[in-house]
Amino acid sequence: FWDFLILFFCLPVVIFNEITKKRLLGDMSCRIVPFMEVSSLGVTTFSLCALGIDRFHAATSPQASTRPIEQCQSIIAKLAVIWVGSMTLSVPEILLWQLAQDTSPVSGVVTEYCTMKPSSNLPESIYSLVLTYQNARMWWYFGCYFCLPILFTVSCQLVTRRIRGTDKKSECRGAKHGQCEGHLNCTIIALTVIYGLCTTPENVCNIVVAYMSPDMSKQTLDLLNLINQFFLFFKCSVTPVLLLCLCRPLGQAFMDCCCCCCEGCGPDTTSSESSADGKLKTEMSSSIFFDKPRETPPPLLALGTPC
Repeated sequence: FWDFLILFFCLPVVIFNEITKKRLLGDMSCRIVPFMEVSSLGVTTFSLCALGIDRFHAATSPQASTRPIEQCQSIIAKLAVIWVGSMTLSVPEILLWQLAQDTSPVSGVVTEYCTMKPSSNLPESIYSLVLTYQNARMWWYFGCYFCLPILFTVSCQLVTRRIRGTDKKSECRGAKHGQCEGHLNCTIIALTVIYGLCTTPENVCNIVVAYMSPDMSKQTLDLLNLINQFFLFFKCSVTPVLLLCLCRPLGQAFMDCCCCCCEGCGPDTTSSESSADGKLKTEMSSSIFFDKPRETPPPLLALGTPC
């Protein structure tokens, strides 16, 4: 859902800015777009960590094959922690960016762009905190949003494989359960690989810009920023598709929801139709097309009789 928000809101703003050299929604978009993009990195990071912990619990559970399904309230609580934590860590982005204008010396066209500069109207304590965040932003990005999910996922996978290797010697688990667990592990690894490949250019560009920004032109910096945003949008586009394709229960549930939303999808065309619905449809059709009353079970006919 957060990937959808990034594509729905941030992508049109970036495309509009590249075409017209004007910033859509002005100063608000300069603050909201970086906030949503950094929040997206946080949501993905903490979700991968939570999935790694879940796979570790599945491997260390004494009765893994009969592990109960987690309740909906618990899942919603974890999602709330992930989302609120990601958005809280991204709040400095709102105070860090602001709108700036530049006039071309050749054509005289005014170009609007976003610059990373805290506003001088902020209180002194908040201004110092935002300035500290700006100085440590590069390494915070690299440590929290790149190293943490990759190292966490790799560590959980290695520990899980080690535990499963020792469990196979002592107990024999079901083949179906083992195949399902392996499929889920492959899904997490694929999500981590996509995330790592898409965030690597941004971290490399941040390090290069931090140490070589005085020697680089504004056009080069804008190009690097555009490349970073392209990889972010690519990640947001590929991740949901990859998740729906690799996670079969989620993909099947998504297709069922899409089928139910279609107008031409009736209960007679769906594969998930229950036998009770089919029986009810048969009884309704017989009561419509036949004048004689339907046959009812004997207990209903025997009402009021000695029997």
